Amino acid sequence: MIPLVVIRPEPGCAASVSAARELGLKAHGFPLFAIRALAWEAPPAAEFGALLVGSANAFRHGGPGLERYRALPVHAVGAATAEAGRAAGFAVAATGSGGLQRVLDAISPGTRLLRLAGAERIELSPPAGVTMTEREVYASEPLPAPPALVELLAAPAVILLHSAQAARHLVTECDRLGLARDRLRLATIGPRVSAAAGAGWGALAAAANPSESTLLAKARDLCQTPSGR
Repeated sequence: MIPLVVIRPEPGCAASVSAARELGLKAHGFPLFAIRALAWEAPPAAEFGALLVGSANAFRHGGPGLERYRALPVHAVGAATAEAGRAAGFAVAATGSGGLQRVLDAISPGTRLLRLAGAERIELSPPAGVTMTEREVYASEPLPAPPALVELLAAPAVILLHSAQAARHLVTECDRLGLARDRLRLATIGPRVSAAAGAGWGALAAAANPSESTLLAKARDLCQTPSGR
């Protein structure tokens, strides 16, 4: 079986590795990003009716500015983000399963949103009647690949990609280290991430929907397909 490599930041990296191993995959975790908090200006809570959050990192690294919004309902991109919000003392009004734009599209007209996001984030288009203010509260900083990962990627491997930023960083590291892309297979969480990865890979497959279970199922297929097919 071809090994699976997870490069997302912690604690998500360990969670993905654990879930992959439960599927019987030979999974290895090498977080190639470090999350750091950003200084940000927290506007008055009275200006908003709800929070829009696309990552649990907003709750983990948002800092004391989050306190003023504790009474606002949260619209979360998925279950992990919703769980982090509840752990931070917030009430979750909606939990999505198909991406943050879909969550945004379901919000009632007349809602004034505060989006808490990372420095690297997808562009969103609010539906008619919904206004959205954005604040960057954390950043994901790329890290160089450690020697153990370089050794692993010198042979056939499947790499799990959760973001366009991760895809671009992987490309940069492969080029810097002289790693052959055609030996590597990528399982991405969606077409946007696949586009960021570019061409030249041994295989490139996007999950049918942006969920961890669907992504891991796609990765399992790639791991179980022998090299050369």
